[in-house]
Amino acid sequence: MTSTAFNEFLKWHSDGQTLYIQVAGSWTLDHYEKLLKFPKLEQGQWPDTASGAPVSNVAGLIEIDLSGIRALDTAGAQRLYELFGAKLEAALDLQQSLPAERVALIRTVVNAIKQTPEPKRAAEPPNPLIEILGRMGASITETGKQTWLLLGFIGLTLQSLAQNVFKPNRWRPTSVVWHIEQTAFNAVPIIALLTFMVGAVVAFLGATILKGFGASVYTINLVAFSFLREFAVLLTAILMAGRTASAFTAQIGSMKSNEELDALRMTGLNPIELLVLPRILALLVALPLLTFVGMVSGIAGGMMVCALSLDISPSMFFNIMNRDIDLRHFVLGMVKAPFFAYLIAIIGCLEGLKVKGSAQSIGEHTTSAVVQSIFVVILVDALAAIFFMEMGW
Repeated sequence: MTSTAFNEFLKWHSDGQTLYIQVAGSWTLDHYEKLLKFPKLEQGQWPDTASGAPVSNVAGLIEIDLSGIRALDTAGAQRLYELFGAKLEAALDLQQSLPAERVALIRTVVNAIKQTPEPKRAAEPPNPLIEILGRMGASITETGKQTWLLLGFIGLTLQSLAQNVFKPNRWRPTSVVWHIEQTAFNAVPIIALLTFMVGAVVAFLGATILKGFGASVYTINLVAFSFLREFAVLLTAILMAGRTASAFTAQIGSMKSNEELDALRMTGLNPIELLVLPRILALLVALPLLTFVGMVSGIAGGMMVCALSLDISPSMFFNIMNRDIDLRHFVLGMVKAPFFAYLIAIIGCLEGLKVKGSAQSIGEHTTSAVVQSIFVVILVDALAAIFFMEMGW
């Protein structure tokens, strides 16, 4: 049995064993919508474009004649490959009358389609519980790595400091003094202003609450005790974490991204001695000085509120503070300052050395330095407060 269907693009007939297909017309983008009407050859049957009834079951041999093509572009070549698949490549080897440029176009399109990876299937949404546990595990692992790296860097800086302490020719006093100016003297206004305002707020809240118990005079003890032991050193350390740790990270990170650290190593200079130690020593000097400024400013803010709200004169304020507040509170507050300074400087320099070389990396590590410094300062302060309380200090 032989059946035939005709249209402007395809002509085909079957003798029961072989399906003969003749491609004709313009296979271009202008006719792409019409070309989409034909199903793929691998689907097994080709319907008549008019009635939709099956013309022939494609089960035997197939012969394709491409000589009737009048116009061809990449859209048409793609559609030919979609219709005939591997049969199209076999037909190209047998074409004698098809122009060489059209054969080359079809082969180029076929090769491009083969090299295009198939789109990946969308992954199934993970179990929320498993995802949360996975993130928690990754965070704990990353925290462990950061802690281990920080401890190693602390050891490295202490080793470098011990090696250079008895070698005055390797000291860098100019760099240390410059960093003291940047970290200490330039930060005095913001430290003084902030602690003054916080002292005023603490005094106002204390006076408001203690007034109901008839103990407004104890506002002096509250302000002096809180600023000498905790607030002055803690507020100063937090401000230095945001101001100085970020500056250290940005400075060293920029030098690393510009390959200046590699240049230092090539000339025989140690970046730890040249860049890290001066910053650590400068902050060890700067933070205790700023802590003292914070204590004085905070107490001055509380004294102002006491004078304006409670009619407590400055002389009475100092007499009560001298009578009730021991010197050990001042010493305990100042003792924590060098430890905070060392940790802030270490974290800032370490994050700068971890910069990968891009502006984005500098921003990420600068943010990380500030967050880590503030977290470590608050954690160490809490541990110190518990320790001092248990020791009865």
